Amino acid sequence: MPWRRIDDGLELAVKVVPKAGRDAIAGVRADAAGSRRLLIRVSAAPEKGKANAAVIALLARALRLPKSAIAVIAGETAREKRLRIASADEKVIARLAALCDDRKA
Repeated sequence: MPWRRIDDGLELAVKVVPKAGRDAIAGVRADAAGSRRLLIRVSAAPEKGKANAAVIALLARALRLPKSAIAVIAGETAREKRLRIASADEKVIARLAALCDDRKA
């Protein structure tokens, strides 16, 4: 899975595709090094934090969390990012696992 537990919640590895046709969470993909990341497509352009804000809004909606519970902790200007999710609640983990289900990708 592309996430791990940390002290104050979860850390999630994502790959963002900005300027996509629509906003969508597209399952888990592995890169050339074998690292697994949740693929997130957003229609927002990667300028002035618009794509990051769209990623946070989309993921917050999918996990049923407030946007303030999700933050970019690495990769602010890169497509590959690490996000902190300020909840390790079992319901949140179950929703995240469903988003990462490779059979849906």
